[in-house]
Amino acid sequence: MKAAILAGGLGTRFSEETKGRPKALVEIGGRPIIWHVMRHYAHFGFSEFVLAGGYRKADLARYFTDYHRLEGSIAVDLRTGTTVRHDDGALDWLVHVIDTGEHTMTGGRVKRLAPFLGNETFMLTWCDGLADVDLAALLAFHRSHGRLATVTAVQPPGRFGHLTLDGDAVTGFEEKPERSGHWINGAFFVLEPGVFDYIEGDATMWEEEPMRRLATDGQLMAYRHDGFWQCMDTAKERDLLEKLWATGKAPWNLRP
Repeated sequence: MKAAILAGGLGTRFSEETKGRPKALVEIGGRPIIWHVMRHYAHFGFSEFVLAGGYRKADLARYFTDYHRLEGSIAVDLRTGTTVRHDDGALDWLVHVIDTGEHTMTGGRVKRLAPFLGNETFMLTWCDGLADVDLAALLAFHRSHGRLATVTAVQPPGRFGHLTLDGDAVTGFEEKPERSGHWINGAFFVLEPGVFDYIEGDATMWEEEPMRRLATDGQLMAYRHDGFWQCMDTAKERDLLEKLWATGKAPWNLRP
């Protein structure tokens, strides 16, 4: 099964980091966030990835082209220009970087990937957030209900403190509640090829009309994820993910 990742947005809400590179290449712990996302999928046995490139697609393609040449320790014979590895820094991944257009919307990007995904079930996510979703359990849930689409529902961390009031008196204060109490779209989809029929063209936002129509038709189910999930839309959120990685407390860093 293939994993599709949308990696072509402009990242306008994170412009201080994305003026000179795609958001997918913003680093956490010295590695691009897309590497972290792909490594999460690889933990569950995924090895073929179809990336929807757009904004600065060449940078994304160059990263994966250079990865094989530059990762790990190497020896270079300057007489012949040949390179020999001292260790195996390569990953057993097949990566397709597809140009889906710089200004194509999310739904349009998904539809442009159709020829590369084949007529089979596939995974879909974005490269602007990290989680410890159990992808095996997610896939099992999807297969159990037989609908066209499954979305991972998450409860995002609260962004603001909560005051407890008794009349005008403050009786308690919670700086940042762990959960907002509301379920939102956390990406990490499992989809059947039939979803392509719900997407009209490049101007379609996946999160809008296609998902609404799937829900109306009874073809969209939610897999509730109670674990870690954190988006990366701002420098503050990137710094939070960086701190978790640096201190060895990154929940998405799943080990065998």
